[in-house]
Amino acid sequence: MADEPSITSADPGDESADESTPPAKPAAASAVAPGKPAAAAAGAHAAPKPAPKPAAPAVPAAAIAGKTTTAAAPSVAAQKKATAEDTDDTSPLLSRRAWIGIAWGAFTAASAAALAATGRFMFPNVLNEPPSQFKIGFPGDYGMGVDERWKEKFGVWVIRTPDDMVHRAPGFFAILSTCTHLGCTPNYLAAENKFKCPCHGSGFRLTGINFEGPAPRPLERARIVLADDGQILVDKGRKFQFELGQWIDPESFLKT
Repeated sequence: MADEPSITSADPGDESADESTPPAKPAAASAVAPGKPAAAAAGAHAAPKPAPKPAAPAVPAAAIAGKTTTAAAPSVAAQKKATAEDTDDTSPLLSRRAWIGIAWGAFTAASAAALAATGRFMFPNVLNEPPSQFKIGFPGDYGMGVDERWKEKFGVWVIRTPDDMVHRAPGFFAILSTCTHLGCTPNYLAAENKFKCPCHGSGFRLTGINFEGPAPRPLERARIVLADDGQILVDKGRKFQFELGQWIDPESFLKT
């Protein structure tokens, strides 16, 4: 019987078998760490690129009016203000600065006029006032009735009467030509035999008693006496009022 060739198995512990047999390459699956899927391992080597974001649609300016926008974009109110300023500065008539200059000029002129009027108020209109005492001539120079020759210069009427209502005697008295209502100068109306104020219609009799209009009291009398030279002396510095009972004073009436 022929001898059959024997199959000798390599012993793992045999060093000769290791030297003659080259080592096998590890499988690809062995490179993946245990417990991690293959997709995760592939993603670690090449991450996918993000998709590009779509561009934001344009929003009309009217839709964002009054809302907060980016700091770089001016607000609608600022744009309107700038447009208004540009329009003012490019006015076909006058620019904004010109209008401001005109306004300041008008204000300065008005202030100067007011200051000048205030300064003028500090000075009297009449520099030389008439004296309070003056002589008006001799008694024989006057007839009965009202004499107006001293009204414009001294502001008095000289009246000669045959019978005074208070002293019950003939003589002279001087009435101040100043209305007791608001200080206007009445007129003597010979046809109506009275004094009439043109301002508010007050009327006074020849005695000086008020009888119509808003005047609250009679006209005032001035002191009237005879001077040392025989002339009539009128003194406006001393006045006599009927409502105070002062017409009975001897110097309020010159008896003849």
